[in-house]
Amino acid sequence: MPSDSPDRDRLKVVLVTPRNPLNIGAAARAMSNFGFFDLRLVAPYDLAFREARSAVGAASLLENARVFPTVAEAVADCTLVVGTTSLGHRGLQHRLRRLEIGGRLIRKHLVAGNLALLFGSEKFGLTNEEMAYCNWLTRIPSREQHGSMNLGQAVAVCLYEVIRNAKAAEEQPKPLKPATCERVDRLTVMLETALDKSGYMNPRTKASSEAKLRRLVRRMEPSARDVEVWLGMLRQILWKLDQK
Repeated sequence: MPSDSPDRDRLKVVLVTPRNPLNIGAAARAMSNFGFFDLRLVAPYDLAFREARSAVGAASLLENARVFPTVAEAVADCTLVVGTTSLGHRGLQHRLRRLEIGGRLIRKHLVAGNLALLFGSEKFGLTNEEMAYCNWLTRIPSREQHGSMNLGQAVAVCLYEVIRNAKAAEEQPKPLKPATCERVDRLTVMLETALDKSGYMNPRTKASSEAKLRRLVRRMEPSARDVEVWLGMLRQILWKLDQK
């Protein structure tokens, strides 16, 4: 899902009765990081959230967040509602999917319709009544002994999974332009000179040391850019040595 994909406009992040303005700001920042901009809040405890300092770089997103009195009104224009939950100890009446699977299903749905991703309050999570508006639930696979996450972190993890592209992760970076043999030889000679002037070279083993050094430089397979950086450093070192 490219960063400018129109599909991203179809995902609505809905925070239900959030309590801490800083968490709301952190959620807004995470949304901006991953290219989602429709933030909705259901009955937030404090309307001062719009000034949350944690929304670094996402002030406009926070300013444009919409407040709804009920979950029903917040998700009215959506065709799929997905709730988030830690597993906890209560019995669930919905299908529960791990986030890896849920993320793929969310991406698939966004091609055609609006989707609401619900996050419950920091203290209690989503209630059974709020979950009743969900088609299914998803969970972040955290450890059983500490399954609950900070609201802002949970939003970030979920949105990352929605945009994650496994194929893109397999793409190899473009190879750097290799250095020519002439430039590698120049680097080797300058390095030998610097080591000789600094007293590192033993006159009795100088020939074998130079051969080892030449092999060492070639095993490094320096790029053209790296060679130029090394040459610049060695020029400065040799200039300093000549001043003594």
